[in-house]
Amino acid sequence: MRNWLLPEYIEDVLPRDAYRIEKIRRLIMDKLFAHGYQFVMPPLLEYVESLLAGSGSGMNLRMFKVVDQLSGKMMGLRADMTPQAARIDAHMLNASGVTRLCYASSVVHTVPDEITRTREPFQVGAELYGHSGIESDLEIQRLLLECLSVSGIQTIHLDLGHIKVFRSLIRDSGIKPEFEMELYAALWAKDVSSLKELVHTGLNTRLDKPVQDALLLLPELYGDNTVLLRARRYLPDFPEISEALDQLEHVARELEPYVGQIIFDLADLRGYHYHTGMVFAAYTLGCPAPIALGGRYDEIGKSFGRARPATGFSLDLKQLSRLTDMNDYPMGILAPWKPEDGNLAEMVQQLRANGQIVVTELPGEDDQGRKGCDRTLVFRNGNWEIDPVSPDKVI
Repeated sequence: MRNWLLPEYIEDVLPRDAYRIEKIRRLIMDKLFAHGYQFVMPPLLEYVESLLAGSGSGMNLRMFKVVDQLSGKMMGLRADMTPQAARIDAHMLNASGVTRLCYASSVVHTVPDEITRTREPFQVGAELYGHSGIESDLEIQRLLLECLSVSGIQTIHLDLGHIKVFRSLIRDSGIKPEFEMELYAALWAKDVSSLKELVHTGLNTRLDKPVQDALLLLPELYGDNTVLLRARRYLPDFPEISEALDQLEHVARELEPYVGQIIFDLADLRGYHYHTGMVFAAYTLGCPAPIALGGRYDEIGKSFGRARPATGFSLDLKQLSRLTDMNDYPMGILAPWKPEDGNLAEMVQQLRANGQIVVTELPGEDDQGRKGCDRTLVFRNGNWEIDPVSPDKVI
């Protein structure tokens, strides 16, 4: 096996792509800072129990695990930074009131989410703790839209769902957890035939007829705002369902001016193991997969001994960078090697201070030294001046 081969779905990020990723990262982080989100840098490795807190078995399968040679305990390479941010809020900061945190770093997955995606996403996210009202959901969703906008994403479609619709339907049914998970899987996949079979089997004798009908209706409650009208008409008049529909309607009304389209999906149970309220996914043209995910997850902090209301979003910066038109890799200025020339050194220093790229040509360097430079410093009439390089000589 050749030493330079990388594992499948693991890749090097080369200069132009790395520049684009870093440029978008800076734009997003500046946006998050401006909204009061404090940057945190959790460790790449933690004990498995901490990384899996409140996230369910799905994350367990996505996580690489190693044995800690110091303690003998099992450690994991983080597959998601959300539980780490919740741990920091609960234990390291332990602040009262609202806390806003953000992060940007790599996570590692055992398998890619989709065949064309990496096993090493660069996750950027924002989390808001300590507020349970719809106002914090709106803040997070508006912030996501702003982050996508500054990244160069022109058209954004937002899918909205609410975990409480499904949970309120089965809350008092007394069904077994295994059956609940089967219902969840069928709804999430919108597998209507399997859902019908589950609802009509003898395993669910505790499901009332209105609840059965409501569960069968959920996959059809997908589309524009007429979905909410149908839901109000045909779903049981449970207080939690009414509250969830009110929240979805309110958020859609507030966000409508900022997105291309809003779609409601009441069978969207993404993150069902830990989400507790409104969930959302952002899409854009040319990408069938969501480019950002988020929602409310009020219960994760309980695993760390401090339950706190929480909502947030995250995205993969590598995926996002592929969807933008930021092909503006900056060209530099080539400076000759003249360490004895103080005027040249001063000019180079000033150009760099002003944000210009200045590459000093090393002694004996061939034309490859011009790579990435479309201008050069030349000495003319007693002064150093910048001249353009002929396009056919730019490498």
